[in-house]
Amino acid sequence: MVVSLRLPSLSSLFLPSVSRRSPAVLRRHHHRILRPPVFAASFSAQTTVSETDDRVDIQKSNRVQDQAVTPRSKDFNAWYLDVIEQAELADYGPVRGTMVIRPYGYAIWEAIQDYLNVKFKETGHSNMYFPQFIPYSFIEKEASHVEGFSPELAVVTIGGGKELEEKLVVRPTSETIVNHMFTQWIHSYRDLPLMVNQWANVTRWEMRTKPFVRTLEFLWQEGHTAHATPEEAEKEAIQMIDVYTKFAYEQTAIPVIAGRKSKVETFAGAVKTYTIEAMMGDRKALQAGTSHNLGQNFSRAFGTQFTDESGLRQHVWQTSWAVSTRFVGGIIMTHGDDTGLMLPPKIAPIQVVIIPIWKKDDDRAVVLNSASSVKEALHAAGIKVKLDDSDQRTPGWKFNFWEMKGVPLRIEIGPRDVSSQSVVVSRRDVPGKQGKVFGISMEPSVLEAYIKDKLDEIHSSLLEKAKSFRDSNIVDVSSYDELKVAISQGKWARGPWSAGDKEELRVKEETGATIRCFPFEQPHGIKSCLMTGNPAEEVAIFAKSY
Repeated sequence: MVVSLRLPSLSSLFLPSVSRRSPAVLRRHHHRILRPPVFAASFSAQTTVSETDDRVDIQKSNRVQDQAVTPRSKDFNAWYLDVIEQAELADYGPVRGTMVIRPYGYAIWEAIQDYLNVKFKETGHSNMYFPQFIPYSFIEKEASHVEGFSPELAVVTIGGGKELEEKLVVRPTSETIVNHMFTQWIHSYRDLPLMVNQWANVTRWEMRTKPFVRTLEFLWQEGHTAHATPEEAEKEAIQMIDVYTKFAYEQTAIPVIAGRKSKVETFAGAVKTYTIEAMMGDRKALQAGTSHNLGQNFSRAFGTQFTDESGLRQHVWQTSWAVSTRFVGGIIMTHGDDTGLMLPPKIAPIQVVIIPIWKKDDDRAVVLNSASSVKEALHAAGIKVKLDDSDQRTPGWKFNFWEMKGVPLRIEIGPRDVSSQSVVVSRRDVPGKQGKVFGISMEPSVLEAYIKDKLDEIHSSLLEKAKSFRDSNIVDVSSYDELKVAISQGKWARGPWSAGDKEELRVKEETGATIRCFPFEQPHGIKSCLMTGNPAEEVAIFAKSY
């Protein structure tokens, strides 16, 4: 069947900010004429080096003046786009606002999937799949849901060359179709709880897009559960935001703040929305994951009922929760530096890259044999390792390339290292000589233990650095004037809040900041609302966001 889509036209490029860059850069993105990464002027097979501390000079001598990646400190947005392109994470799709996720970027998403799949199953959820096309009438059944999503819908009106009797929505989220099916599957309290998850693509017609962070189509997981009591649903919603919080800290080294969304920011159709909020390198907030307590809103709209133990008919209580490929963008923007990506070891597609170095052709075979042995030993120990034994690039080019791709550790092996049965290890998160250690034994048990220990150190270091950056950029405020100053400085503002929706919208209109959440961790005691002066039991965090 051939299906055509009648969709709104886009008035902007994939990224509005691209237009502020040079015409050459604009042409590169608009016409997708992408250059290969450039790190060295020379591409000879190998280079002659002295295996001492000065080995670090290989890298310096092979850098070109016009760096392939715009320094993050110079232009954050240009840096972000360059990293995605040069690290081969994604490319631009033929439809504006879409992207092609390349193998290296998809491998990061697979690492996210691998961890979360285990956690979902440990907490009693099963994977399944729902159709991508949803009858438009389903969307209309829940009033606040259709109001919230209408501007973003992609609608199919023609199928097989004929006008469809009913328009179809390309999945923006699945609460409606899930409820339609739950109504057919749930009859008795014995059918509850019903807890499922799906890994799928989603289409939302965004007008302002940014690769990984906000695109017309993206990948995610969405969990959906039905329960017999409101207490069970609330427990589930909290449990899943806790799973996301633990994932952020333990796998991606991102120190998110977990909390509850305000009424204005609550998901369309939910009673409560819980969120994890992350501070990016430009100090904007990123909503990295959400968990919604849907109450009975959707079950009432769809008539999803069960017979309880007393024989009475009740509407089920529901939740939904999701994490998407937006998390990949969060990893880039949290940890990256002027050089490029800096990947946390647990989600890095490659944890260790081995670079063989030789002076003469006579040394080539013995160096490569040792490098291969090291690779096999690390691989057997469960470490994700790559041996870059290509002849087309110099060691310096390789150093720069793999640093830009964010590989946590680099092992260098030359003829003298082979003779001494040792290797040189360099950390991605500690640049220059400070991050380089000589004389690490090649003996498998010693090297494996050392590498695993260093990978753990890197994770801890990245998490602590991100936490320090976050905390130093959150300002406690007690008045609206103080809030405005903090936001104007690009920081997050944290202060007592009990004002209503009208005041919250005023803050957004006047400062560009929104309530990111009411954190779960709250100070004790009653305070005065920063806006109204009335008693406030909670503090809220305000920030500009993606």
